[in-house]
Amino acid sequence: MIDSSASVDDAEVAIAAARAGAEVVHGRYGRRLTRIDKGAGDFATDADVAAEEAILGVIRAARPDDAVHGEEGGRQGAADAERQWFVDPLCGTLNYAVGSMMVAVNVALRDGPAAVADPFSGEVFFTDGAAAWVRRDGSDTELAPTAATQLVDVNLDPPFPNAPGFRAVDLLAHPGFVERFRPRVVSTTLALAWVAAGKRAAYVTDGGNLAESVHFAAGIALCRAAGCVVTGVDGTPPGRGGQGLVVAADLETHGLLLSMLRGRG
Repeated sequence: MIDSSASVDDAEVAIAAARAGAEVVHGRYGRRLTRIDKGAGDFATDADVAAEEAILGVIRAARPDDAVHGEEGGRQGAADAERQWFVDPLCGTLNYAVGSMMVAVNVALRDGPAAVADPFSGEVFFTDGAAAWVRRDGSDTELAPTAATQLVDVNLDPPFPNAPGFRAVDLLAHPGFVERFRPRVVSTTLALAWVAAGKRAAYVTDGGNLAESVHFAAGIALCRAAGCVVTGVDGTPPGRGGQGLVVAADLETHGLLLSMLRGRG
């Protein structure tokens, strides 16, 4: 547990909170899980709930006056609070429930620091709002996005609010995409952290305004701070009308993907 004094910076709060959630997720891996139905085929597990409780414990201890929007617990605190945290305690619940380790724990302060923890590698990707690093074995390394891998992660999970104008699956069949890139489908926003870290060239997903989504807020903050190009599928900034996400390591990759999405590449 971190010191509860106000002197602890928000980035360290985000890191400690994400780590607390990641410890729960790691510790419960492989155990029998209780599923909590959310409707429309979606569900949480008791691991999601326990991880969120651990995260909230850290935030409440360090920032008791802040509001929180959690994936499982919803909004807590004043609705008009200037400081609000977005918490996704287990992104990739279906992966986790079937024994896959492709999951992430996301914690973000609106318009501020954020952290994305990988419960199984032990890595924590984080930003103070200005730059971005990965903390591994007690050492911090600045993130350096690159398109060198040519791997593009495409989220194919519903819903698809921008269809038929935009369908991520069409990108995979585009001749230009096949010539230039190779697709991956991780089905967790850990892939956003991987774009910031140079493990992916880009990430593409459908969706609405994702800038303040518990699933995407931390990854978006991380990628922006690392210097990635971040827009909606129409090329406009997320949170200003942009829908979905196209996040790329550089302008060239981003431009190519947007051209393909518009049928011109």
